[in-house]
Amino acid sequence: MISNLQSVLSTSIKGMKRSAIRELLKLTNDPEIISFAGGLPAPETFPVKELQECVQDVLQNEAKSALQYGATEGDTRLRELIVEDYRKQGFDITVDNVMITTASQQGLDLVSKIFIDRGDTLICGLPSYLGGLGAFNAYGAKPVGIKFDENGMRADKLEETLQELEKKGQKPKFIYVIPDFQNPAGVTMPEFRRKEIIDIAHKHDILILEDSPYKELRFEGKPQKTLYALDNTGQVITLGTFSKIFVPGFRLGWAVAHPDVIDQMVKAKQSTDLCTSPFVQKIAIKYIEKGYYAKNLQKTIENYRQKKEVMMEAFEKYMPEGVSWTRPEGGLFLFLTLPEGMDSEKLFLKAIEKKVAFVIGQVFHCDGSGKNTMRINFSYATKEQNVEGVKRLAAVIKEEMGK
Repeated sequence: MISNLQSVLSTSIKGMKRSAIRELLKLTNDPEIISFAGGLPAPETFPVKELQECVQDVLQNEAKSALQYGATEGDTRLRELIVEDYRKQGFDITVDNVMITTASQQGLDLVSKIFIDRGDTLICGLPSYLGGLGAFNAYGAKPVGIKFDENGMRADKLEETLQELEKKGQKPKFIYVIPDFQNPAGVTMPEFRRKEIIDIAHKHDILILEDSPYKELRFEGKPQKTLYALDNTGQVITLGTFSKIFVPGFRLGWAVAHPDVIDQMVKAKQSTDLCTSPFVQKIAIKYIEKGYYAKNLQKTIENYRQKKEVMMEAFEKYMPEGVSWTRPEGGLFLFLTLPEGMDSEKLFLKAIEKKVAFVIGQVFHCDGSGKNTMRINFSYATKEQNVEGVKRLAAVIKEEMGK
């Protein structure tokens, strides 16, 4: 080994941090711990039998192409299926607007790679998805956070912030939003707020990065149009993934954007992994075409709806006064807020002792705020574990509050 590894490390890697969530998950390996920490789909939703059939079909009939290198843009048939679904949602797109990615996390990385120079600003929510913040920080970005209300990112604060940045001669590269069942807050942005964000983006000539990994997992309420469909001018980049609605292990996602943006993302992807696995793309195509995707998605939605309802009931029953939480209409998460002055990071170690885990809320805030918040996942644990985990967490909180 060389004498000083640090001396040869790149500026980029020096700016990267280990995922706080991944590090915290190491502490939850104890099988007795009920973990609300990961953003994990429930294993019982994995369609093992159907996948066995699809894999066998691909190997028998399409092995030569499935096991070979593929196009960087992705399998044309899979892109066509994505286009068909999005056109039903009001998207004016063709396959030229779509590329397949190695999950939506790669989409976040590729967008960062093609747009961000060190020192650039971008707009994100307070709070925002940690994986997004990590991708942006890796390229030296300086995220500027916008506070939330019950409808998501506040449009008035966004306009105010953009005006302040303009006075400083700074123009953000894009506005990053997770409009449906936001990670970590669980909030859904209504259509009027989406239109406000789009209007502001048009006014200031700024791209919007719409991260949409949970949209299909709606349990209740009215589906909202995507920002891409509401805009349809090419100013929005939408990222999607099969990780939360199919299987995360396939690492299969996509990006929808103006063809000029897709062209840049393709160039960036070619220097990263050449192509997303043709094999898993072929399997996904078979899975969709055989009708398994639509059928199993409804089962997954019902599974998560029940788990969320059970957790909501447990919160109402066991949580002390002064603690509040969001009530998501879908997705995998809710956000819990403790009384001012409490620190969820300190609470975390006490919770581990009581055999329950969560993710501290501060890691989702680019400005270091949110110390009295935590993210709770309701999809992974069983319904019984959700109830018991809430009881344990409530006991820790009550003890910290002196109740």
